Amino acid sequence: MRYFPLMFRNAVRNRRRSVLTVCSVAASLCLLGVLMAIYHAFFLSSPTAEQELRLVTRNRISLANPMPVSYKQKIQQVPGVREVIIYQWFGGVYKDPKNIFARFATEPERFLTIYPEYKVPQEQKTAWQRERTACLIGEEIARKYNLKLGDRMTLVGDIFPVTLEFTVRAIFDYKPANEAMFFHIDYLFESLNKRRSDFAGTFVILADAPGNVPRIAQQIDDQFRNSTIQTRTESERAFQLSFVSFLGNVKMFLLIVCAAVTFTILLVTANTMAMSVRERIREVGILKTLGYSSRISLAIVLGEAALLSLAGGLLGWALAAGMTWVIRQGPGFFAELKTLVITGPVAVVLLVVAVLIGVISSFIPALSASRTNILDSLRYNG
Repeated sequence: MRYFPLMFRNAVRNRRRSVLTVCSVAASLCLLGVLMAIYHAFFLSSPTAEQELRLVTRNRISLANPMPVSYKQKIQQVPGVREVIIYQWFGGVYKDPKNIFARFATEPERFLTIYPEYKVPQEQKTAWQRERTACLIGEEIARKYNLKLGDRMTLVGDIFPVTLEFTVRAIFDYKPANEAMFFHIDYLFESLNKRRSDFAGTFVILADAPGNVPRIAQQIDDQFRNSTIQTRTESERAFQLSFVSFLGNVKMFLLIVCAAVTFTILLVTANTMAMSVRERIREVGILKTLGYSSRISLAIVLGEAALLSLAGGLLGWALAAGMTWVIRQGPGFFAELKTLVITGPVAVVLLVVAVLIGVISSFIPALSASRTNILDSLRYNG
């Protein structure tokens, strides 16, 4: 640390170049931080205690292909299954196609048993369960569209050719997934003709213990193995990640982009440090005549690069935190994006990468400069 003042003064000697270097590193690390946060949220974060108990059963062919409602009773009989509900995506349009939020038909009597994290006052819960045309909405929807208890909502169907009228009877609080609407599956069935009232898009299952989830999934699928409509049962976490897979190999894409960004930062920093070191060959030679060893000269130059990169890393961290906040305010297509933050491990990795990039990119120029003596420096400067 005794050479820190010297490192700092040399790092900010050419202020314009230093500022541009820090900004370029910050911009790259901001992108890297956001990508790392997304990767962590999707593939490394652990499910909650409630999520560990839930499974989702769907048609083995595709989520768009329904299953018979009669499957529910057979699933309920599997040992270890505590509860089962129908969970049907409705879609539709609320006032304007730009108003995007999840809309599901389900069974209110059992819904809050399977999703205990959804906090609903008892009187609102009772009102929602008793009234066929009642709906349950998230706090974010109520705030965004200025809705309150007793207000009317109209959904114009797109998947289903019906227009449904609802009354807001309950508002739930659940962070972060509070941009959803739930209503009675029976109300949907009654609005359709009889030929289309015996289907389920998915079944959500509550297991009695996390350790039984793999066995329950296997037994359910084995039960319908020889049926005309086969099933695929997986944990809720795996089911959610299956939507990400529709975009392709997202995991590989994120890793490739992170590697490309890191390589770009390395090139930018290496170019800057090479220019800086070339300008100071003579000074390094003079330092060596004053008694500074090659090792100290090398450490000083590496320290300058690490200092600039660390400053860029800190600024990039702040920018990445701001970017994740912006992403959290967007539509909740994926629940993971509503919890997107720069976690502690991601922040540490980001800063370590910044320092390593500074050191690695400047190592060769710094090593060359540290071997320079006063005669070489005079010869280099003519």
